[in-house]
Amino acid sequence: MTEFSEIYDKYFKDVYRYALCLSRNKFIAEEITQETFFKALKGIESFDGNCKLYVWLCQIAKNTYFSYLKREKRLSQPSEIEKVFNDENIERQFLTQESSLQIHKALHTLQEPYKEVFTLRIFGELSFAQIGEIFQKTESWARVTFHRAKIKLKENSSCE
Repeated sequence: MTEFSEIYDKYFKDVYRYALCLSRNKFIAEEITQETFFKALKGIESFDGNCKLYVWLCQIAKNTYFSYLKREKRLSQPSEIEKVFNDENIERQFLTQESSLQIHKALHTLQEPYKEVFTLRIFGELSFAQIGEIFQKTESWARVTFHRAKIKLKENSSCE
């Protein structure tokens, strides 16, 4: 158990920031982070070491977040989902509400992995090395993908 508490202490902030990047809501990010570490504790034996522990935890967080969205979609009205994605405290930290809406509309048009790499870099404030780890690619791959995402966003915004 002492080992897992060391894992928790070492990776909590990174997993929380990743969950915050995905959800854009501090309360949801806290819930996702807690559930991630609970699932990791229950399934630590299944960690085979093929990737870094940080990457494994982020994969759990991502899957947990997507499960959360599916559950909320079944339970919530659309207006409640919009509130989750328009949390004003988070919006103020990054951009004004109007420009944020434009960026999110443009982001919605991007294909993966461009959308996620851009989001992780800008909203999640992750380094290119961390993004590369999450995708099990190199830091250079993350840089190139981010650069291409910016180009695609500029192209999409000039078409409108």
